[in-house]
Amino acid sequence: MLVPILLFLLGFVMLIKGGDWFVDGAVGIAHRFHLPELLIGATVVSIGTTLPEVMVSAQAAMQGNSGISYGNAIGSIICNTSLIAALTMAIKPGKVNTKTFMLPSIFFGVAAVLYSLIAYTSGTFARWQGIGFLVFFVIYMVTSVLHMKKNPEAAEDTEEDDEEKERPLWMELVLLVIGAAVIAVGANLLVNNGTKIAQALGVPDSVIGLTMVALGTSLPELVTAITSLVKGHGALSLGNIIGANLFNIVLVSGMAISIRPFALPAEKMLAGHNASLLVDMPVMWLVMLIMCVPSLVKGEIKRWQGIALLLIYVAFTAFQFIG
Repeated sequence: MLVPILLFLLGFVMLIKGGDWFVDGAVGIAHRFHLPELLIGATVVSIGTTLPEVMVSAQAAMQGNSGISYGNAIGSIICNTSLIAALTMAIKPGKVNTKTFMLPSIFFGVAAVLYSLIAYTSGTFARWQGIGFLVFFVIYMVTSVLHMKKNPEAAEDTEEDDEEKERPLWMELVLLVIGAAVIAVGANLLVNNGTKIAQALGVPDSVIGLTMVALGTSLPELVTAITSLVKGHGALSLGNIIGANLFNIVLVSGMAISIRPFALPAEKMLAGHNASLLVDMPVMWLVMLIMCVPSLVKGEIKRWQGIALLLIYVAFTAFQFIG
């Protein structure tokens, strides 16, 4: 049992470090070829922080482990919002840029409605639906870039504050390749050993995906949020959190469903009904509404939002293991 736990933790570390190297390499190459900062922020960096979720869910899908594929995507949304964004909101509430906030919020709402409709009506995700989510992802990326070109003041939120020394091209390429490889190996370790731990403890795979794996793959977003706090831009990271949540539905789930369609996991039941439909999906909606609606209406985040979200995260995690 000790070996799977150690390998599981090693997978966590590899995902974090691999994601860091991948983003550094990709951003360096993008700068070298004079790509706009807004384009880098909207594409390379956002995808880079979501890459661990993509690799973990794709790996799980190829192994036929739908519980981890589903749990990782939904769990990451809940973790991103009720833990990572919540810490930012509770520690440093303040103004939000509603222009930056509005677009990903609308796209997330549409994607979440479509995902929920499939879950509650058929309970089975077909390959064409997964491909549809991937197309939705491309539409969002194009719309996001066009929006930021028309609103340059919104694009400033994605720019880096610190100038870095330019590295040689070969070093950027090495970081990109090694980063991707380390993420792939880390994802493999996380899925394989997470499954072993779940089986040994008698915990459903979907619970492991919703909690431990989701937390591990959300660590890049946590690092980004902490960095924003330290630099005094806590409110700015919330737009990135919503973008990452959108990617978890349209890119992470879309990729997993396209690789191997799956039914909604029914490993955990509550009052004779699928706990995913009674708890997981409603909690996902609840935390996003608490974060987004007051912030968009008032143009600022309040400390009570962060505290409420943190309490929900604690309750949700406790329910997964003891409910």
